[in-house]
Amino acid sequence: MLYLVGLGLGDAKDITVKGLEVVRRCSRVYLEAYTSVLTVGKEALEEFYGRKLILADREEVEQEADNILKDADVSDVAFLVVGDPFGATTHSDLILRATSLGIPYRVIHNASILNAVGCCGLQLYKFGETVSIVFWTDTWRPESFFDKVKKNRQNGMHTLCLLDIKVKEQSLENLIKGRKIYEPPRYMTVNQAAQQLLEVIRNQRARGEEPAVTEETLCVGLARVGAEDQQIAAGTLQQMCSVALGGPLHSLVITGGSLHPLEVEMLSLFPVPEASSGPQSAEGPCP
Repeated sequence: MLYLVGLGLGDAKDITVKGLEVVRRCSRVYLEAYTSVLTVGKEALEEFYGRKLILADREEVEQEADNILKDADVSDVAFLVVGDPFGATTHSDLILRATSLGIPYRVIHNASILNAVGCCGLQLYKFGETVSIVFWTDTWRPESFFDKVKKNRQNGMHTLCLLDIKVKEQSLENLIKGRKIYEPPRYMTVNQAAQQLLEVIRNQRARGEEPAVTEETLCVGLARVGAEDQQIAAGTLQQMCSVALGGPLHSLVITGGSLHPLEVEMLSLFPVPEASSGPQSAEGPCP
């Protein structure tokens, strides 16, 4: 059988008892290593689980899934995913491949950012469509996600923004030349996401459009949700471009406008620290 096991959001101990039992009895255990990261490394997981883990990067999962599924019809194979197994569409594809090969599967769920974001006090049933914000380049600066934010705000819904992760990425030159040389990992911060959003707002105004989000829109920055050192800060979008939340992973919530009194009271627990709301951050100056 193929087991897809959610690891939760914090560290090695966030795996469920059921998931840990599966990991300890499987013949092979893969660790998906590109849609998210834990606050601890592979070695800490191996020590706690008592098992060696096989790192599965994007190329392995998307192009060589047959290696993962090999012999899973006669033995147990586990595929570990940070958060919940269905937090990324890639894992649905793995299930479809297994089914086509006649391999049974079982999913063991866990917490993901999609439900743990409620820790900031915004009510989960008031969230609309989730969006992804990617790193811009000199030649690729997509703004299409902003239409979904606009639609959510028109409906009074909050928007969870998942921020880009670049792991095992190749430069264009190395890709063209077929060199297996990879860039250092990069994880988008709340600061960087806010700066890109502010540029989208300026672009829309330059085109004569009225943006659905402004510099004063209330937002919530979150970092390392589920970990002991998680950070939350609620403030304006302008403040988000300089708030100091520390290391990855970060998420950003754009509120839907009208808030329930309980949401307002909860967000008051997470004010932006005065020291981190100055004119610039480590990522660069605020627009």
